[in-house]
Amino acid sequence: MKGIILAGGLGSRLYPLTVSVSKHLLAVYDKPLIYYPLSVLMLAKISDILVVCNKEHLSQYETLFLNQKSLGLNVNFAIQPEPKGICDALLMGEDFVGDDDFTLILGDNIFYGSGMTHILEKAINNNLTGATVFTYYVNDQSQFGAPQYDGSGNIKKIIEKPKKRKPGPVVTGLYTFKNEAIQICKNIKPSYRGECEVTSLLNIFAMKGTLTEQELGRGFTWFDGGSFENLFEASNFVKSVQSRHGHKVACLEEISLKNGWLEQIFSKSNSLQYINNEYVNYLKELT
Repeated sequence: MKGIILAGGLGSRLYPLTVSVSKHLLAVYDKPLIYYPLSVLMLAKISDILVVCNKEHLSQYETLFLNQKSLGLNVNFAIQPEPKGICDALLMGEDFVGDDDFTLILGDNIFYGSGMTHILEKAINNNLTGATVFTYYVNDQSQFGAPQYDGSGNIKKIIEKPKKRKPGPVVTGLYTFKNEAIQICKNIKPSYRGECEVTSLLNIFAMKGTLTEQELGRGFTWFDGGSFENLFEASNFVKSVQSRHGHKVACLEEISLKNGWLEQIFSKSNSLQYINNEYVNYLKELT
């Protein structure tokens, strides 16, 4: 199983913050936004990861992940020349995926909840034939992709941004796919927005009867970090959790230690140990 993080796009909803930096590198309390989706893949024991980004932001990601091998990760990069949708971005990862199945996560999505590792492993192991979507209950479905169900409770179709405002489950930015998804993406036509939508891909699996759902229940929290309000709320949430419980959310070094990918955080040649701040002091307590 490989992992793909989509970190392209223009971030226009976050202008002017995104004039000179990718929105996925903006701070969510004490970490870059992209750390949060990356940590989800790591919790699923996925270490072979592709970041799909814009050409303009590539050097920023290369700098961020300069020491990724020390965390037990193998992070690769691919350029999406134009923002033509999620399915188009997936095609940038065709060579990387090869013959493997893959988990896809959007680079501005934040997930938090007890048992996340179990939920991810369950979805990966149960996705034997097609695709799995992770759904979350919200007050207003009209801003997201909303699943429709048949009489047996299976997803028969996903409606992108339904016109009627009502509460219900929506599709988050986390998916698992069998390898065939890449080939299917090649035949998906652009929508009226000019993008090759992930909803089209998911509906193909739904029509084949191979789209499964993994519900993220009341014990989970999900943020889409694509707006000022959501970034602010996510930062406050992370601060609150860390202050109350005393552990870090999306601490990559800690996850690597627990996965057995990292024997020690600080080596003699690692200048990180000389930094005196709250995050590094937390890392020192782990060793």
